[in-house]
Amino acid sequence: MESLKIGIITQVRVTSSRLPAKVLLSVRGRTYLEHHLDRLQHTGLPVIVATTSNFNDDVVVEVAKHAGVPVFRGSEDDVLSRFAGASREHGLDGIVRVTSDCPLIDPGIVAAGVDRWRAENDLDLYLSNCLERTYPRGMDYEIFSAARLYDAEDRATLRADREHVTSYLHQNRSGEMRLLNLPWTGGGAQYRLTLDTPDDWKLLDALIDDHGAAGMSCAELVTFLDAHPELSTLNAHIEQKKLGE
Repeated sequence: MESLKIGIITQVRVTSSRLPAKVLLSVRGRTYLEHHLDRLQHTGLPVIVATTSNFNDDVVVEVAKHAGVPVFRGSEDDVLSRFAGASREHGLDGIVRVTSDCPLIDPGIVAAGVDRWRAENDLDLYLSNCLERTYPRGMDYEIFSAARLYDAEDRATLRADREHVTSYLHQNRSGEMRLLNLPWTGGGAQYRLTLDTPDDWKLLDALIDDHGAAGMSCAELVTFLDAHPELSTLNAHIEQKKLGE
């Protein structure tokens, strides 16, 4: 597994429903997408942006190019095929899936997950840190082989599986997957460090602009939020969208 080429694919589109063009909002002179890509690049792994072929996302391509990150463009709704296309174009053997609304994702946590996936030496393994919620939202990743991604692309028929990329895998619809969750003991599972609503934006803006959060690890962020409950209450009432919403 050491010789396998593993890359991070992050999905991006500007037509999000709850906070349109959210990743193009800026803080500290950089878009949230740039903050996200910078964190991912610190893993040392190849990073690929998977966006749509819609003209609305032309600006995503420009931001990614400025950050030195390649872009694959594909279907807006069939995100599973978009990921498969990005993987093929870059010759990946393993994929780390993340979403672009996580500007403070911890590169050390992602890299540790990849090390564990390699060590397990199992191409049928789906490894994640969010099968059970132990991390703050905004730290989520999923890791799986390109072979299992292409199998899902060929066999998944449910609309939700095409839209949500990995549900065919982590629901084990093939009956051939092994699932492994890597939990976190550092607390903070109640916190939202994701950019999905205006109230999420308020929190992230405060953290990055006023408190230097762009340079903080997950552990440091949790410690800071524990000490500043007035900040975490900004978005504590937000309910995460359910699969299929």
